[in-house]
Amino acid sequence: MDDILLIVFLPLLAAIIGGLGNRALGNFVVKLITTVALFASCALSWPIFLEFVAGNGTTEVVPVLKWVESGTLSFDWALSVDALTAVMLVVITTVSAFVHLYSWGYMEEDPDQPRFFAYLSLFTFAMLMLVTADNLVQMFFGWEGVGLASYLLIGFWFKKPSANAAAIKAFVVNRVGDLGFMLGIFGTFLVFGTVSIPEILAAAPAMAGSTIGFLGYRFDTMTVLCVLLFIGAMGKSAQLGLHTWLPDAMEGPTPVSALIHAATMVTAGVFMVCRLSPMFETSPTALGFVTFIGAATCFFAATIGTCQWDIKRVIAYSTCSQLGYMFFAAGVGAYGVAMFHLFTHAFFKALLFLGAGSVIHSMHHEQDMRYFGGLRKKIPLTFWAMMAGTLAITGLGIVGAFGFAGFYSKDAILEAAFASGTELGGLAFWAGITAALLTSFYSWRLMFLTFWGKPRWIESEHVQHSVHKTPETAEDSTGGYQPHESPWTILVPLGVLSVGAIFAGYVFHHAYIEDAAFWGSSIAYNEHLMHALHEVPTWVKWAPFAVMITGFAIAWYGYIRNTAFPARVVEQIEVVHRFVFNKWYFDELYDFLFVRPAFWVGRLFWRAGDIGIIDRFGPNGAAWAVAHGAGYAQKLQYGYLYSYALVMLLGLVGAVSWIIAG
Repeated sequence: MDDILLIVFLPLLAAIIGGLGNRALGNFVVKLITTVALFASCALSWPIFLEFVAGNGTTEVVPVLKWVESGTLSFDWALSVDALTAVMLVVITTVSAFVHLYSWGYMEEDPDQPRFFAYLSLFTFAMLMLVTADNLVQMFFGWEGVGLASYLLIGFWFKKPSANAAAIKAFVVNRVGDLGFMLGIFGTFLVFGTVSIPEILAAAPAMAGSTIGFLGYRFDTMTVLCVLLFIGAMGKSAQLGLHTWLPDAMEGPTPVSALIHAATMVTAGVFMVCRLSPMFETSPTALGFVTFIGAATCFFAATIGTCQWDIKRVIAYSTCSQLGYMFFAAGVGAYGVAMFHLFTHAFFKALLFLGAGSVIHSMHHEQDMRYFGGLRKKIPLTFWAMMAGTLAITGLGIVGAFGFAGFYSKDAILEAAFASGTELGGLAFWAGITAALLTSFYSWRLMFLTFWGKPRWIESEHVQHSVHKTPETAEDSTGGYQPHESPWTILVPLGVLSVGAIFAGYVFHHAYIEDAAFWGSSIAYNEHLMHALHEVPTWVKWAPFAVMITGFAIAWYGYIRNTAFPARVVEQIEVVHRFVFNKWYFDELYDFLFVRPAFWVGRLFWRAGDIGIIDRFGPNGAAWAVAHGAGYAQKLQYGYLYSYALVMLLGLVGAVSWIIAG
């Protein structure tokens, strides 16, 4: 298990070299060092994962160094490796390695490539620290590390005001969630007297039913702790209420979207809930809360994805929706199924984001799908990669035969929700079915608008007039810009991720869903639920396929067969469309409730407090007193000898009088 040290610290070493070396080393050297380091970590991660799949993996803790000794608080910096960690290792290192390679082509013209690649490697290290954490403080270190790296990467193009605003928004919203996470960690230490995750999980069942006092009231201990911890997950994984940062994060470069906001960072919350699943199992109320938030997010985000025009925002809201699936799977107790969807989702969502980046690259950074069309013949390799990702996310497959990645994981989530037999489980099932219909619709809408129909890039002033014509950029009959296929550094990652999108579900579904030995003690494995999952009615098994076909048919009719149909539908439901198109007005609501009052309070303290009191009576007041005092003192300096003699005489008389009077 010494390999785990290399897996975790190679990205950190690469980030340090790339960050400090920067332009002194040059673009090529920094890119080579960081990319080789990530591929090395990836190569070392897969054997560990496959050992657990084969049933030969063993849980180990590799110590790094002594960390904290303070009173009763004592913990080391150690790397824990079990089945759950092994899953995350291959997800993080595989996606990150190919995102590094992809960025060679996508960021080729950027003048600040060393900084970008150093940030990517720093993020990967922080994420690896999070998933290998042996205690809650170390997990929080990784948790905040990915938050920092996310801020740096979203705002990488810091000269763009929109990128800076998006980075700040992501940072602030995540701090709200992190406050809950910190309170959960503090409360857990207060209750259990330790931050060691194995010790906490071992003691958690004994705390079921206990209460804790707060402000004169008694609350269920485990419910309070689990809800606080889950609030942290809501922020990091962009769940309803703390989701507003994720779509805006698309302002960062497309490789950032694929790495952070599709496959890794946003899944940290799911990982945390599954890691602490024995704690959540002690509180049905907390699990119900997780189920409800997951189901609501699943439906809410899918509705918004149906009417966005920015290709990256469609995929971003799809990410929110898919994370909702993972959370309500965990909420009904199907933690292994939630992790299975996390695993498959990493492949097809990273593929879709990187495929969208290839489209944007070919369209000279145009992201509005209204200016795409007819691209399947111009960029055929990108088209087939996007097709694989679309078939995976929509869950194409035949029950009992073969299916793409999402077919196995998403269908298992829906079956688990139905099999749970609870009211919230039933609600989650129907929310998930509805979201599956919407997912199929917006996914095929994206494909049809991008790759079919007449070429509309001729109508885009951005594409036609801001491009630098070169011999390689062919021109069409109108004399305008002609899209072209991406370089091999972009296409190779698309090809590899396509293989994962096609086969990851088929190859690994048995280990994730049916093999309790695979998980060992890394999660709370519910054998009864996993058995009931296979006993659901036939219509439940076929319902996802039916809604997938329905969504495809609606998208085909509206964007291929009868292109005037969507506009007519919008006219009929104008109010609903405006509500959904404006993202349920969450941004406007938060602006009214939080942003404007915060700015008002800030301006009040600035003008009345800082300027009116501190500056007035502090530095400005002292300067005024010195200036005026100097003016009065100056008036006493007449320059005449008899005036100074008179002053001295008066002083002498005053001193003598004071002595005599005393």
